Amino acid sequence: MSSSNNQFRTPLSRARGLGASHHGVAHFIAERVSGLALIPLFIWGAFAGIRLAGADFDAVAAWVAIPLNAVLLSLLFVALLVHLKNAIQLVIEDYVEAFAPKAALVIGNLFVCILAGAVGIVSILKIAFTGAL
Repeated sequence: MSSSNNQFRTPLSRARGLGASHHGVAHFIAERVSGLALIPLFIWGAFAGIRLAGADFDAVAAWVAIPLNAVLLSLLFVALLVHLKNAIQLVIEDYVEAFAPKAALVIGNLFVCILAGAVGIVSILKIAFTGAL
């Protein structure tokens, strides 16, 4: 920020580091952290997917039953959904003008991502602990 713009900000505003939206950079940081987490997890997931491409369900279930694989698969899924939620929310906030549709879409986005996360994690855990859907 240039010093000419900085002169119009209050000392409290400068100390808190809040911008015009009054909620700081938490959304920006969350999107970057989830993106960084996705890099090694996606590489691991891609190699695992390639290795398991020709396997039958029992072989994949046995692979998911290995605790490290179940944990990494769950982390990949959660990081992907967090990143997706933040990216879709950013698009909604940037391109939807009216308050009511914007609020409905942001809440719907959150609920869909939470529902997908719950279904995905429960499915991974069920396969990991029982070896079946």
